[in-house]
Amino acid sequence: MWKPSQPGPVHLNPPPEPSRPVSPAPVAEPVHRPPVAAGDQATISKGLIIKGEITGSESLFVDGKVEGSITLPGNRVTVGRNGQVSASITAREIVILGKVRGNVAASDRVDIRAEGALTGDVAAARISIEDGAFFKGGIDIKKADAKPAVPTPVPVAPETPKPIQP
Repeated sequence: MWKPSQPGPVHLNPPPEPSRPVSPAPVAEPVHRPPVAAGDQATISKGLIIKGEITGSESLFVDGKVEGSITLPGNRVTVGRNGQVSASITAREIVILGKVRGNVAASDRVDIRAEGALTGDVAAARISIEDGAFFKGGIDIKKADAKPAVPTPVPVAPETPKPIQP
């Protein structure tokens, strides 16, 4: 550390970096986007209100308001703390931290976090409801790889009368 009693110059600012050559601006070429990876996620932020049907092939984070339906099979739908959804949701995985009013169907799991609220029916292979979460509705647990259950009739033998014993 420099003290006022020390002789010599004091450098408070670091020396500037040597200048680098500037490359020319890139030439605009058509952009070919690869298929959407599993890590891509769209966001509906706090200030947005969407009314209608949302479909697609990437995950979705909702922190605004959505009314209608959300259908993203094979992807994840996360309702953030500020999110308010009045819609049916169909996805691989659904995580609720905000408020959802509507039925949800997940091919894998539904996760209602402590600050989340869900009013509606759930159909999923797995469900997790943390302490403090609000849930009002029915739950239908489905096997992940199973086909929809079709009830099979059970044959019933006709009842034969029993002889009366004196």
